Amino acid sequence: MNQNQTLQTKLKNINLDNLSLEEMRTFVNSLIEEETHSLKEDVEKLLEQKETIERALHKKSEELQIAKYEVFNAIEEQLKDDKAVHMLHQIKLQSIDLYDMLSEMVESAIITALEKDTYGDVNESIKEVIKDITFESIKEGSLNTIRVRKILSTILATTIEVAEATPTRAEEILSATLKGMRSGLIKSIDRFKQRVAFMPVEAKHILIEDYDTIIEDLHQTDTLFSQIIITQASQSSQYIKKILLELNKEMRYDLEELILISKETAEVIKEKFSTFAKIAAKKADSALHSPKAQEAKKMGIQAWEVARAALGSAIKSAKDAMEKKDR
Repeated sequence: MNQNQTLQTKLKNINLDNLSLEEMRTFVNSLIEEETHSLKEDVEKLLEQKETIERALHKKSEELQIAKYEVFNAIEEQLKDDKAVHMLHQIKLQSIDLYDMLSEMVESAIITALEKDTYGDVNESIKEVIKDITFESIKEGSLNTIRVRKILSTILATTIEVAEATPTRAEEILSATLKGMRSGLIKSIDRFKQRVAFMPVEAKHILIEDYDTIIEDLHQTDTLFSQIIITQASQSSQYIKKILLELNKEMRYDLEELILISKETAEVIKEKFSTFAKIAAKKADSALHSPKAQEAKKMGIQAWEVARAALGSAIKSAKDAMEKKDR
């Protein structure tokens, strides 16, 4: 006998038509509880197992990253040649999750700014810290939308975690972070424009992987910025979501500088790239497009050195900002 037949047997001698709303509700809930009890228990057991596995995976992932750090640090201590150190850093770049490191960097910088705050206003220090981290993370590599989106999303997602843990200062933290991200992105695009302008045409494929795509992307950097905020808001608590959507609405009218520098950069690329240059870029040395080279460019050839230096710079910026207020 299948479940439907079993239910029909149970319902056969009950006059459902004469039940009141409350009686019907009580009866239905009771029947659902009876029929699904064992399935509920199975789901609860699976959820417990899932949580246990997720905790174990998180712990082991952290242990794995720490073990990798220790191996690379031990090797680096034995190296005396700068070229060898640089080679090791490139290998390290491919072996360690740099976005995890970026997340740790942002968290440490914001917490440091909050701890050093004595006047109840961390807006400027957090803004400067996030500006520096955003710029240092983006500046060395290609202005690839996927890469830029990942960097900005990682910064904002980490900030949201800190804001969730500090609800009384959430709006202050998020507002300063978004302003810092915007300033850092503008500075990165401006630096990219300068690099393109003065780099020999035959070497431009190092910065520009796809000519048409980057021109298109530069004409919608404001949309990208807004989309990142909306996406992160949709994944946050109602409280944080409301703050982010309000801030996003306010910032829509404050992205002129980002739009302008992006359009200027697109024009510089167009002016410098003749048809010949576009063809030359596509036929560049295949070694520069090898899987290892592409992996190394995800956060910039010098991403490891940049990330490590940026953490120190970010924390120093926070301290300096607070020290200036103390004077």
